[in-house]
Amino acid sequence: MPPHTPSRQNGNTGALLWSLILTLGFAAIEVIGGILSGSLALLGDAGHMATDSLALGFGALAAWLSRYPPTMRHSYGLQRFELLGGLLNALFMLGVVAWLAYEAVQRLAAPQPVAGGAVMIVAAVGLGVNLLVLRILHRGAQSFNTRGAILHVLGDLLGSVAALTSGAVVFFTGWNPIDPLLSLVIGVLILGSTGKLLLEVLHVFLEGVPPHVDLAEVGRTLAELEGVEEVHDLHIWTLASGSHALSAHIYIRDMGRWPQLLATIQNLLRHDYEITHTTIQPEPAAAVTFKSLSDVVRELKTPRRDRHRSR
Repeated sequence: MPPHTPSRQNGNTGALLWSLILTLGFAAIEVIGGILSGSLALLGDAGHMATDSLALGFGALAAWLSRYPPTMRHSYGLQRFELLGGLLNALFMLGVVAWLAYEAVQRLAAPQPVAGGAVMIVAAVGLGVNLLVLRILHRGAQSFNTRGAILHVLGDLLGSVAALTSGAVVFFTGWNPIDPLLSLVIGVLILGSTGKLLLEVLHVFLEGVPPHVDLAEVGRTLAELEGVEEVHDLHIWTLASGSHALSAHIYIRDMGRWPQLLATIQNLLRHDYEITHTTIQPEPAAAVTFKSLSDVVRELKTPRRDRHRSR
């Protein structure tokens, strides 16, 4: 079994655990404050933080599991648990946004009194807690999992700002509709960030090419190496955060030079494209009709009916 090489961006379990303790503790305080003050913004932030506690707990578990070494059943180990953590965090956030939107519409239709002073005090403390949690998470290693957790905390922070603003407006002006209106604004902001994370995680699950890599450029670079005739069946994908893989078939002129050429290719991929896991199949160049990479790309772009006509 090959040695385990964990992603350099695996989630930091300790940071996630400390964030969980702080978030869950303050969520309980906000629930009490929201009920006593009648503030939807405060209750929304409390519900958000309670959901975050679940997400952070799962995130800590995912970070721990993702560091398990390869086994006979899981040859890559459990690296992708951090992706699952990021995906579930994003889905949790969508649920929170839907709940906030529903409650805000109900409150706009039937405004309720809000104790502005109490809301301001609790929200100010919550803002401090969220800033502390955000700092803890940023000091840990960054992965899809921890990015999902940070997304939750940013939502909490925005919720605390909204609650603080809502409390101040109600306290000084008595205008209660500001409370549900700000809840809707925060929901829209959270929705944008959540959608971006969700698309990135799904791209990795679908084994898409990493955003920082140009597949055609990698193919051209490899094909231009001395001794290489053609590169085909080239695939590049992401295993987990910071862990990228490549597989390819390469036609070469001299099979005797393969060990030296392989070392050159691996060094190039590691330093120029951050691709550390490679599977490359060398094939003799004799009796092979070659197509350049541009020819292959051009053929793929040509509609099928035009290809038949050209023949």
